[in-house]
Amino acid sequence: MSTSPTALAPVVVLAGGLSHERDVSLRSGRRVAIALRQAGHEVIEQDVTADLVAMLTARPGVVVFPLLHGGVGEDGALREVLALLGVRFVGSRAEACRLAFDKSVATPLVRLAGVTTPEQVALPHDMFRELGAASLVRALGERIGFPMMVKPARSGSSLGAGKVDDLEALPAAMVGAFAYGTTAVVERFVVGSEVAVTVIDTPDGPSALPPVEIVPISGVYDYASRYTAGDTRFITPARLDDQISDACRRAALTAGRTLGLRDIYRIDLIVDEHGTPTFLEANVAPGMTETSSTPLAIEASGRDLGKVCSTLVQLAAAR
Repeated sequence: MSTSPTALAPVVVLAGGLSHERDVSLRSGRRVAIALRQAGHEVIEQDVTADLVAMLTARPGVVVFPLLHGGVGEDGALREVLALLGVRFVGSRAEACRLAFDKSVATPLVRLAGVTTPEQVALPHDMFRELGAASLVRALGERIGFPMMVKPARSGSSLGAGKVDDLEALPAAMVGAFAYGTTAVVERFVVGSEVAVTVIDTPDGPSALPPVEIVPISGVYDYASRYTAGDTRFITPARLDDQISDACRRAALTAGRTLGLRDIYRIDLIVDEHGTPTFLEANVAPGMTETSSTPLAIEASGRDLGKVCSTLVQLAAAR
């Protein structure tokens, strides 16, 4: 199947997978598939199954829109396979995904680029076990201080992440993080307003959309707060003055450029009492559900979700 320069490329929306975030991925995939159909694309909705490779190779000219969250969806593995097959896709390359997905790697790189980041310590589970959890817990408390955030180095949607207020709660938080990966990161807790900045590529270059302020009713933006309707207020645009809002956009663009991200991604930040944006993490497959910040940012920018997704597809098809 060939695609003329003016034709809309057929799209395979990949969603589902086997990660802890399968249900969220399916919801994201369904919303994007509907938006792309409304924009005029032929769309196939596809899970990651044994017949995926055969299906893709039988459809030359197709563009894949990956919406797998966590695991192989964001760690670069899927993008590596697509590149191997010569299949064009929306989103960052495999090598960029690997950098962004691992918080113990992404955070130091972004810091070196001049973006403020929280102080961080990364501990592999084997090291934690072999050297004695009790002594390392005390050292973490002295080095990072309380409150602190503990989370898996490689996970998404705040799975296994938690705020720790005192030394007694730290061992359980470490165990919770290790349940989702072999390395945990411990970071100084930054007090402030949490904002998400989505960046999309356009024919004129990357564009940072209006920051979305995230106000969880529980006070912690955990998995339930992210994906339960009504558990979180999303304020779009965020309640920031223009100077701070611009600083958030610049931080997001710098982080994305440093990690080599492209097409569409989301940078999560905390704006502290001094108005300084602090990098938290990068997301190469941002959620597109009815409770996700990226569609809200697209709408706040005056854009249509279907047209944005269609533009990203066409940019990928032209590569």
